[in-house]
Amino acid sequence: MQPSCVSQRLDAFSARTLAWLVIGGIIVYVAVDVLLRFLRPEYSLLYNAESDYGRGPWYWVMDLNFLLRCALSLAACLALRRSAGPDSGIRGGEYLLATWAICSGLLAFFADNPEGTPTTASGIVHLVLAVIAFACVVIGTILISAGLRSDPAWRPAATVLLTVALAGAAAFLLLGTAHGHHHAPGGLYERIFLGLELLWIALAAGYAAARPSEARSPARLITSQAASG
Repeated sequence: MQPSCVSQRLDAFSARTLAWLVIGGIIVYVAVDVLLRFLRPEYSLLYNAESDYGRGPWYWVMDLNFLLRCALSLAACLALRRSAGPDSGIRGGEYLLATWAICSGLLAFFADNPEGTPTTASGIVHLVLAVIAFACVVIGTILISAGLRSDPAWRPAATVLLTVALAGAAAFLLLGTAHGHHHAPGGLYERIFLGLELLWIALAAGYAAARPSEARSPARLITSQAASG
């Protein structure tokens, strides 16, 4: 067997494995969020941000979830890079998705300021990191979805991904309108936004897991076949 064939199969296996890890990570992430709802029933799903769970009892559970979001998002970046063709034009979006991942992980080290509590330096840093993360994932998912449309193997999935990405952008704008309005259900808007972004990541990972070996550009396939011949 030619080395190029071995390399191609390892790349496909790695993409598939990473994609399944991403999906598993998202399931655990959602399960932890549900668990926190029962551990901290005093927090409202409508008005309290997810980050509020990072203060007080069981704060470390939310911190672990931030780190999990970082890990699964980075794994999604790698899965996309290994399963999409080199001509798909997703590199810029990947960097933004990676920035979202890193900022999500850093949130674990800076507790936020829940509504009605004194402003702290940690809370300010948390807010800045969250804004950067949210903006990056909105723009990044749109760019990746648009870039994948140039890859024939990904084109059917790219349309669905772009629709979800645009819905996430609308939710982000809706979340922005709630800032500074005490009676606006900002917690609900944030959960809708995060749910859409995690759905996008899950759909991208699911497609990468289902068709990792086919999600390659024709040029790469020709090169690989020529090398194996």
